[in-house]
Amino acid sequence: MKTPKPIYRSPLGKYQPDQGPDPEKIKREGWRSQRILVISPDDDRLNWIESELLCRIGERLYGAGEPKHE
Repeated sequence: MKTPKPIYRSPLGKYQPDQGPDPEKIKREGWRSQRILVISPDDDRLNWIESELLCRIGERLYGAGEPKHE
């Protein structure tokens, strides 16, 4: 028979760093409430064309960044 392992709550637990809010949740809320889009061209959810479009828009609005190191 397996008994559940007791959970010991360390008094040092309160000193653990807070995980903080989920970045994707903040991005989603920013887009839905203020129409602000925050996305990296390197996001895996984008195809090559979408990634290139983001890079070109960013360069047009803010100038060329540092060269990519691959």
